[in-house]
Amino acid sequence: MSGPESGGLESARERWVRTAEGIDLCVAELGDAERPTVVLLHGYPDSKEVWSMVARQLAGRFHVVLYDVRGHGRSSAPEPLRRGFTLEKLTRDFLAVADAVSPDRPVHLVGHDWGSVQGWEFVTVKETEGRIASFTSMSGPSLDHFGHWIRRRMTRPTPRRLAQALGQGIRSWYIYMLHTPVLPELAWRGPLSTYWPKYLRRAEKLPADGYPTESLPRDAAHGAWLYRDNVRSRLRSPREDCYAHVPVQLITPTKDVFLSERLYDELALWEPGLIRHTLDARHWIPRTRPDQLAVWITDFVNARESGPTGAEVRGAVASGPLAERFGGALVLVTGAGSGIGKATALAFAEVGARIVAVDVDGRSAARTAELAQEAGAPRAWAETVDVSDEHEMEKLAEKVAAEYGVVDVLVNNAGIGVSGPFLETTTEDWKRTLDVNLWGVIHGCRLFGKQMAERGQGGHIVNTASDAAYQPTRLLPAYGTSKAAVLMLSECLRAELAGKGIGVTAICPGPVNTDITRTARFVGLDEEEQQRRRDRVTRLYKLRNYPPEKVAKVVMRAVVRNQAVVPVTPEAHGMRMLSRFAPKVLRALARIEPRL
Repeated sequence: MSGPESGGLESARERWVRTAEGIDLCVAELGDAERPTVVLLHGYPDSKEVWSMVARQLAGRFHVVLYDVRGHGRSSAPEPLRRGFTLEKLTRDFLAVADAVSPDRPVHLVGHDWGSVQGWEFVTVKETEGRIASFTSMSGPSLDHFGHWIRRRMTRPTPRRLAQALGQGIRSWYIYMLHTPVLPELAWRGPLSTYWPKYLRRAEKLPADGYPTESLPRDAAHGAWLYRDNVRSRLRSPREDCYAHVPVQLITPTKDVFLSERLYDELALWEPGLIRHTLDARHWIPRTRPDQLAVWITDFVNARESGPTGAEVRGAVASGPLAERFGGALVLVTGAGSGIGKATALAFAEVGARIVAVDVDGRSAARTAELAQEAGAPRAWAETVDVSDEHEMEKLAEKVAAEYGVVDVLVNNAGIGVSGPFLETTTEDWKRTLDVNLWGVIHGCRLFGKQMAERGQGGHIVNTASDAAYQPTRLLPAYGTSKAAVLMLSECLRAELAGKGIGVTAICPGPVNTDITRTARFVGLDEEEQQRRRDRVTRLYKLRNYPPEKVAKVVMRAVVRNQAVVPVTPEAHGMRMLSRFAPKVLRALARIEPRL
């Protein structure tokens, strides 16, 4: 996290809030105080600086408030420490801050780690009713919900439930250590404070300058009392009346080494309208995925501020596993005006992704953007670009980054068809085919892949190749060559970007019922004969009738699974198998002259 030495919150307005107990809380504010207030709560062993990157992105839209929890950062600590960090006292601290920064309007609460644990307490107690408008929870369960979760697994055990409890018990090893007397304080004041930032950079992939160490030993030593004062008592005797009185959004990193995803599976018992998102990330998402968090927080707060009821807020976001993964993500699709590109853009829109529809035909791109918003995309934009033009693609990349954000999923789908013998394929045919099918992919990968890498928050690139990439045929020397190059580019790029958390997938469809057959060029034929050939091939593809919507589903699944090469259609799977295990058969098939 960016700390004082890295200037994370240097532009913030700072004030001190004294509680009735005499604790001085250090509070930082950004943005216009007349706008809705968003309060960001940090976890253990952090300070408010952990939120600096998210806060800067939210400050243009909201009044953003961050404060150091008692005993952390620049806030004072209770004396004595024992029983000084109970959830009841933390609740009173929050109310003191809320009354100081937003006396007349309820605040939107966002918590990470122990900030989320506190947040669950705040939104389930009567003292805060009317002071909180919404709650976004990350990587921190309600201790009451956790207690009931454990109790159900102990009183009604099944092999699966026992395995879940054992798995979470292993992940919670550090909690047992923090309950031991004196040892945690000695460790944090000793070698652990030096080791911890190194661990976060290596295992959690935090930036090299991403963790201040100045107040770490003190913060971590004081924060041990968060666990000692609350965990055992709440897990043994969880409250029965622990229902949230505000809409709740849950963001779950799928690679969290401290908290199992299964821990949240029964939250619907306490919050039936819960909105849930997942991130392919580890625990410290305020530092590793600030862009995505800012989008989700913004959309959730705006929905609540626009005036709908809690139920309407909950229903404003698509549900389901794919919505959890892609809701709010920025997805750019080239060749989005028709066919696979259009179907892919709409499929991502249906699960709540923001869409940039790119096509050389501006009208078709605009239509796809309109349909994307009707399908459920919170926002969708159309861009008219020839992907083969390097300068146009550079302008597109600059515009998207400046106006929409860094792309989370890039689908390089634009392509053209060309068929005919090699000896009759002209230089111009080759140039146009390679410019669109290969150079269009290269431009997209180079420009948007670089932005993903520089952001440091991962991402995914999908390149549309073809089963022609590994299926030689005398009919498609130019097209097959371009797609084979896309396949190899994808494999090479996947190896290069793996260390940056960016996945790369090559999609290899077989015959799909799209408009590519209606616009394909058949070399060596006059225009009239070309049109007859197009009509015949189009009829064949219609008889095969494999819809582009099926390809779109495969694309989304490939991103979720981070697959490398994905054949689509039975024909593509069959040819892939032959290319690997019986290449001589494939070469023999290539020599057959088809009748079209």
